Amino acid sequence: MNTFDDLVASRRTWIESVLKPWCRCAPLADLKRAELEWANLAGRIDPQATLWTWAWSRFPGLVHEELPGVDETHEVRVTLKNGETRIGYPDNRQTEGGKLVLLSTASDAGRRITESGPISIDQIAEVKRL
Repeated sequence: MNTFDDLVASRRTWIESVLKPWCRCAPLADLKRAELEWANLAGRIDPQATLWTWAWSRFPGLVHEELPGVDETHEVRVTLKNGETRIGYPDNRQTEGGKLVLLSTASDAGRRITESGPISIDQIAEVKRL
């Protein structure tokens, strides 16, 4: 590494080839530890926009490539590792610390909003957009 540009390129390569893939498979406890040291690992960038977005990207139906956080625009079916399923719209504001919150409309006449979660990222087996 001879120049500053080489250093910058090396850092970008590390983020793309090591840090992002790690976030996509790390368990919740490790993600929380990483969040505490995020400034040392990733620099002065918001962990919600990077660490947690990359972590949730293990479920492509939950994220939009160009936007931070979980994507609230599509209803999803979340299948838990115990076989249980939940359906709703991800709530980006309430989804934090590796715990997903879904909002759905009850089928009764009042059309009230119901909340499901928080659901740990470690409990989720699959997410599909509906």
